Amino acid sequence: MSDQQSQQSRLDPALRDRLLKESQTPWRGLRRLVWFALFASAGLGLFTMAFRLSSGDVVDLSDLGIQGGALLLFSALLWFDRTRD
Repeated sequence: MSDQQSQQSRLDPALRDRLLKESQTPWRGLRRLVWFALFASAGLGLFTMAFRLSSGDVVDLSDLGIQGGALLLFSALLWFDRTRD
């Protein structure tokens, strides 16, 4: 036990806190990157559908609903996965 305690005392407290936070929420950075990429994709899809609609082209209402729902879903995932310090 004394060997383990001496190892803990050599560890920088700031580093220890950062490692503990990372162990509680692993892969947060990668997860947020995926949420952002999917959010951007849904936003771009909705943007192009809006321009197609404004030019008089026919856009299915179900496709527009899917893009809008995806945008709302991924924005909510980004919001709830933010850092809560």
